[in-house]
Amino acid sequence: MKPLLAMAIALALATPVYAIAHATEAQASTQAGSTTPAWVANSNRHAHAVMQAEAAFSPESAAMSGLSEYDGLVADLGPGLSERRSDALAKEKAKLQLALQLERDANVRQDLQIMIDVVDLRLQSIALSDRYERDWTDATQRVFRGQQALLQKQVAAERRPKALERLQRYVGLWPQSTSIFEQAKARYEEGAGKGLLEPTRLEVEQAIANATTYLDGIRKLYAEYPQPGAEPALAALQEQADAYTSWLRESVLPVSRVDAILPPELYAFQLKQVGIDITPQELIQRAQLEFMETRAAMQALAPLVAKEKGLKPTNDYREVIRELKRDTIPNDQLEARYREIIDAIDPIIRRERIVDVPERPMVMRLGTAAESAAQPAPHFRGAQLIGNTGQQGQFVLPVGNPAAGADAAYDDFNFPSAAWTLSAHEGRPGHELQSATMIERGVSLARALFASNSVNGEGWALYAEAEMVPYEPLDGQMIALQFRLLRAARAMLDPMLNLGMIDRERAKKVLLEQVMLSPAMTTQELDRYQFRAPGQAGSYFYGYARLMELRVETELALGDKFDRLAFNNFLLDQGRLPPNQMAEAVRTQFIPSQQTKRP
Repeated sequence: MKPLLAMAIALALATPVYAIAHATEAQASTQAGSTTPAWVANSNRHAHAVMQAEAAFSPESAAMSGLSEYDGLVADLGPGLSERRSDALAKEKAKLQLALQLERDANVRQDLQIMIDVVDLRLQSIALSDRYERDWTDATQRVFRGQQALLQKQVAAERRPKALERLQRYVGLWPQSTSIFEQAKARYEEGAGKGLLEPTRLEVEQAIANATTYLDGIRKLYAEYPQPGAEPALAALQEQADAYTSWLRESVLPVSRVDAILPPELYAFQLKQVGIDITPQELIQRAQLEFMETRAAMQALAPLVAKEKGLKPTNDYREVIRELKRDTIPNDQLEARYREIIDAIDPIIRRERIVDVPERPMVMRLGTAAESAAQPAPHFRGAQLIGNTGQQGQFVLPVGNPAAGADAAYDDFNFPSAAWTLSAHEGRPGHELQSATMIERGVSLARALFASNSVNGEGWALYAEAEMVPYEPLDGQMIALQFRLLRAARAMLDPMLNLGMIDRERAKKVLLEQVMLSPAMTTQELDRYQFRAPGQAGSYFYGYARLMELRVETELALGDKFDRLAFNNFLLDQGRLPPNQMAEAVRTQFIPSQQTKRP
């Protein structure tokens, strides 16, 4: 699928992959009607209608969100897809606008406007994609993701058999179904001779190289969660995926583009779609200042870390990071060592009154080879938001990047100093806590799902890292600053690469020699900027900056009455509101409510 359109569907409908609850807590908030506010139930009725309109075209995403009636269905890549999706969305938009005219509850009105804005973004995305991009799909990866979504521990056992129906539909063995590989070919060939942007050479090469890994990953899923009668579909998948890979090599790779630069209009919309509401040039300028200031802070901290850790005296942060990375944690000990840090963080959060956290432990695991091929960076895999009966999100840590070839191994996360900030970001008080809060406190679907944007989600996680830094050991603080340096680098390199202001080799040197990433992580970063998710990487820095601006504004407004615990809890209670709406909520609700309290 076109990168722009694929991101639009994921942001609108899917449970985020960055992005849950103990059974009793989740059920109390999502299933017991008496505890669900009337306005939330009203808002959710509108949200379900929009979700079902989108689910007709991307049922895998709907199922991940908890709409189990879509478990066995697969994406529609048939003829006239853009027109059919646009028509369906336009009808839903008209219904939402009518509901907005009639609605009097302020909360529901806000949610209706959120959904109208999201539908507008989807319509713009379809139009821009049709204007600029040739529709190409890594179909083998798509099948792997669709199968993994159902064949996993966090999915109820009674839903898993639908994975076989989904697989049979993918390969055309289900009645009246057509192979997704044939549909993907047809979609691509429809764009011939129209002067549209071809997929990049790198992404096509990776699709070819990773196909065997995805197929092996699917086989392993069926070995772990056996489904009687799966072998014919698995054999058909192997045959069709092999043929599709050969077709990519012979027909798509020769015409793929080496130049990954995007048209300015397309890239500006990519930023808008993830929640960045400033120009690429302003984002670059802000990020450059943050990069320089963070690097200076690391330089000042370097001799203190070297002294405390008994390293060779140095004022060079790069030397300190190299030495810290030498304390490698073997792969078979990574989960246990991370668990030690994760278990140490919760008591600190409670003691320092940073934010309220649940008593239950969070889930952390290593990524499989196929997962690492599909998502080579550490990430939080969210649980279903609808009908959650105890499913928890998972902090997934890859141990390598298959796309990096001989340099596939990471050294960026497998040493003790890195575990602090990464656990704070992906776990608590970052993504895991934000996702859990939305389920356990009954946030409306409009705010949890439709308002979902990377600026809020990643901004909160980076803000969570910053909240934890003062309570971490000095070496943990150094790596927290290194990761903040990375976020600033992302916000300047992503737009510079996509607008042709820097080439890949120069950006690579910045990441390797100044941010101090491994070759594997550097490859992951550059691929991310250029074709996995152009524009998204800047959302970390921008979201963090907006939250910090709001924090300062609130502290100044309240003075001695400012309560960090109350402020952070309030932010989580709002779900994933975009920055402007979050700021409005703080100004009109939180600040007035706190002003009436005693210091």
